[in-house]
Amino acid sequence: MRLDPSTSLLAVIDVQERLLPVIPGADGLVARVARLAEAARLLGVRSVVTEQYPRGLGPTDARLRPLLPPADAKLAFSAACSPCLEGDLGGAAAVVVCGLETHVCIANTVLDLLARGVVVFVPVDAVAARHAIDHETALRRLEGAGAIPTTTEAILFEWCRTAEHPAFKAVQALVKEPPAHA
Repeated sequence: MRLDPSTSLLAVIDVQERLLPVIPGADGLVARVARLAEAARLLGVRSVVTEQYPRGLGPTDARLRPLLPPADAKLAFSAACSPCLEGDLGGAAAVVVCGLETHVCIANTVLDLLARGVVVFVPVDAVAARHAIDHETALRRLEGAGAIPTTTEAILFEWCRTAEHPAFKAVQALVKEPPAHA
């Protein structure tokens, strides 16, 4: 399975202001999610966003909000039952799932999408958890369940397919900007 911008959907899960302070490397995560969101915009990939209990965990990080559509609030750990990910996904053949936390809302969302027969890509550098063991264990579990592990940079170049793509130079500029690693 290869990603194609015309049949992809980017799902940004719960990258919220009150969760980020406890996530190791949060600034880098936000930068990589922003890179995906900006590339999606440039390449015509539809994006969706969820927020887990926003009254308690706050809104989506302010650095991401200008790049994304309004978020769907949720209480379930899986975003697959949120209005933005229900039904036929607007015809998307594959969903790129990024955000927080790998072992909770990412895992539940990915597992539910896989159960519906959806092809799911997980950029391992754009998902995170408070604890490394939860993150690493969840990634192994999701790959074993059928999710396709990848990276943000791989997704960007796969969406372009060729250096002749009209948006390639703009996407290449996103790749050249090193994301924060803090």
